[in-house]
Amino acid sequence: MTAATEYSLAELCIVAAAEAFRDDGEKLATGIGVIPRLGASLAMKTFNPDLMMTDSEAFMLSEPNPLGDRGADFAQANESWMGFSRIFDNVWSGKRHAMLGPTQIDRFGQTNTSALGGTYQQPKVMMLGARGFPGNSICHRNSFFVPAHNDRVFIDGECDFVSSIGYNPARLPKGRALSDVDIHRVITNLCVMDFGGPDHQLRLLSLHPGVGVEEVLENTGFAIVVPDEVPTTAAPTEEQLAIIAALDPHNQRAYQIKDNPPGVRG
Repeated sequence: MTAATEYSLAELCIVAAAEAFRDDGEKLATGIGVIPRLGASLAMKTFNPDLMMTDSEAFMLSEPNPLGDRGADFAQANESWMGFSRIFDNVWSGKRHAMLGPTQIDRFGQTNTSALGGTYQQPKVMMLGARGFPGNSICHRNSFFVPAHNDRVFIDGECDFVSSIGYNPARLPKGRALSDVDIHRVITNLCVMDFGGPDHQLRLLSLHPGVGVEEVLENTGFAIVVPDEVPTTAAPTEEQLAIIAALDPHNQRAYQIKDNPPGVRG
């Protein structure tokens, strides 16, 4: 497959997000947000056809739905019914991989989707809430997408409100171990990372084209592991770009990263 020479940063991140689902096999893939969803869909359409995906309502699909208005003649590829009880069976058994975008991530991999500043009773900003994230984070694999990598997201200290389990022994539920936590990938507009460093420290895996190590370090509020050699994030192939365009016919991906920059910095 031929690597593309022109692509957007959003498309680069979609391909990096797809790679996060490569080795999952038959797991329920949940991409929350445009880039995570397109990443999961691209993985299902290419190297991991065993991925399971729903229509976000009640049906399992054999083909991922495109984003946006699909027209009156569109017929989604229903494979089976997937009600709430079956969803929870997948969650509790670890047969799910979700990718979402937290507002804060700390050095433990704990995240915040709930509140910023002040106290929880009187926060400066109230957000979505923890919702199902505490149970999801301890029961199955999770990955994160961050469209603006900075030290307001990757914060010094602990999250203002801890919405999900991370590699923090002090917050583990009774009977649980750090080995139960599976934070698989962290994809940002600068790089790809994981928590595979010593003592589950955040580790740099690849840099997007034109991004330097120092920029990542300056925009991360805590220390991260930098290997001696850091590869460049793989560019999309022409085939992948064609699949992404078909999955996103209204080009919603162009609005996910500020100013929709190119994938290769000038």
